[in-house]
Amino acid sequence: MTREELERVVADVLAGIAPEADLASVKPAEDLREALDLDSMDFLNLVIGLHERLGIDIPEADYPKLFSKEGLLAYLVTKTGG
Repeated sequence: MTREELERVVADVLAGIAPEADLASVKPAEDLREALDLDSMDFLNLVIGLHERLGIDIPEADYPKLFSKEGLLAYLVTKTGG
């Protein structure tokens, strides 16, 4: 998948968790959890949603790579072969 497609998937998954969250408003290096007011359960649900939608395993050790928008998208591109 392309980076743009992955960003749409992330936004869609986020919409199911935090409908008020606007991924487009988050700066690339900004912490998603703070920018979108995601608590630990919201973040875990994001990871689970991405796993379900994309069919990729995301080990807990990799969670810190997902904290920023840039890091999350780069990680997903790598994992999906985009």
